[in-house]
Amino acid sequence: MALSGKISIEVMIQSPAAKFFNVFTNQVYNFQNICERVHQGKLHEGDDWHSTDSAKQWTLLIDGKIITLKENIEGVDEENKSITYNFFDGDISPQYKAFKVFFQVIENEKNDNGIASTKFSIEYEKNNENVETPYGFLEFFDKAIKEVDVHLLNNAA
Repeated sequence: MALSGKISIEVMIQSPAAKFFNVFTNQVYNFQNICERVHQGKLHEGDDWHSTDSAKQWTLLIDGKIITLKENIEGVDEENKSITYNFFDGDISPQYKAFKVFFQVIENEKNDNGIASTKFSIEYEKNNENVETPYGFLEFFDKAIKEVDVHLLNNAA
């Protein structure tokens, strides 16, 4: 049984790609007010929520269980609307040696109605073969994407 792997989910959104990406680059502190499964988010280290030298602590609902973890941003590519995250500590470390999350907003140029898509990929390395593949995180991201999209559509200026 493989201890490392990669899983992904792609979800269509109705919001403009730039506006959606902006939530993840400049408004991440607001996730706990937008996403039902984000119970708490707080700045753990650093001076702001969006720099690579800051760490956030999250309390999330994954697979029906409340978990905690820390997250930091490894890099942001504004041009490609992508962000790389590292998840660690809390309930992640006992199960995974490595847990990287890649997020991207993809503009659909073939579509005139502004529909874009988002993609979350998780690259992980399990501590042992008894650890489950983290499909619950894909479900979490799927629901969060839809909630952010609805939030943006309901608050369009």
